[in-house]
Amino acid sequence: MTADKYLYKPEDLSSWEPEKTLGAPGSYPFTRGVYPGMYRSRVWTMRQYAGFGNAVETNKRFRYLLDNGQTGLSTAFDLPTQMGLDSDDPMAAGEVGRTGVAIDTLADMETLFDQIDLSKVSTSMTINATSAILLAMYRAVGKNQGVAADALSGTIQNDILKE
Repeated sequence: MTADKYLYKPEDLSSWEPEKTLGAPGSYPFTRGVYPGMYRSRVWTMRQYAGFGNAVETNKRFRYLLDNGQTGLSTAFDLPTQMGLDSDDPMAAGEVGRTGVAIDTLADMETLFDQIDLSKVSTSMTINATSAILLAMYRAVGKNQGVAADALSGTIQNDILKE
């Protein structure tokens, strides 16, 4: 099979091994999905992109959303956090907490997930440039909650060109 054909036919697939190339759902290379039963055995994660002000305000919002049927969290971080600036940095003036939650310290991250069992909720973080730092903080919060690293779930975005 060559990549320059105008039309592909079934005979072009004669050497193709679907079991090897596609794999089974829930197995490498995950072409057919990450869960064995996919959404027939596991309901989609319901998330609303949320985050504003400080960690206390966003924690209240997260708990409200979880109490009302949301099954995952999608964290919106403010611009200073996305750029790696502390809230008291002069360059952060006027931007703190505006487009998302301000997270400066591990204590802020602990407050953000206070009373939220990280072993039972998956968390998405759209954070980009500071993703490694926020992921380390998230892992530390999980550890402080007694949650093993392999019990944490979610996604993190790391697109450095986006900022």
